[in-house]
Amino acid sequence: MRFLADESCDFSVVRALRAAKYDVVAIAEVSPRGDDDDVRETAVSDERILITEDKVSWFMRVREERVG
Repeated sequence: MRFLADESCDFSVVRALRAAKYDVVAIAEVSPRGDDDDVRETAVSDERILITEDKVSWFMRVREERVG
């Protein structure tokens, strides 16, 4: 599995997944302060599972897209 950890993700999660030999890219390392839309697009284009702890922001974004 391939993961993309956004900046809200506790870095201990990134370290633990890497230690377990998962392919993890941390936005904090490659594109700090990235816009939420850019982070999501990166996850989609790189075929990565997005890991976030920013529940409110992402929930509202998904809800807006579904409701239209």
